[in-house]
Amino acid sequence: MDIIVEDLENNICLITVNISRATLEEAEKFKTLLFEKIQMGIKNGIIDLSQCEFIDSTFLGSLVVSLKKATSKGGDLRLIGFQPAVETMFDLTRMYRVFDSFRIKEEAINSFS
Repeated sequence: MDIIVEDLENNICLITVNISRATLEEAEKFKTLLFEKIQMGIKNGIIDLSQCEFIDSTFLGSLVVSLKKATSKGGDLRLIGFQPAVETMFDLTRMYRVFDSFRIKEEAINSFS
């Protein structure tokens, strides 16, 4: 799995999920990586899904669990870069009510202030 992690200013971490199909195999690895960042003290995260053409329910679940973990530590997660099929899944599952999503990284960063 190709995940790129970049620490930004103001205790924000950018995690780019650089895979076309985010499924069961990637979900656990992603969740473990994000939990490690939270344990290291990163409170806020931006998850870039612009390379994902498909997200299954397992990966979506790992996003929800990660959001709960971040909020329990006083932080939050933002999502950016939805491709059409991923946006449709978020609409059908009504996850747009759970996650704040933005078109670009700068909008997500500014939302934390």
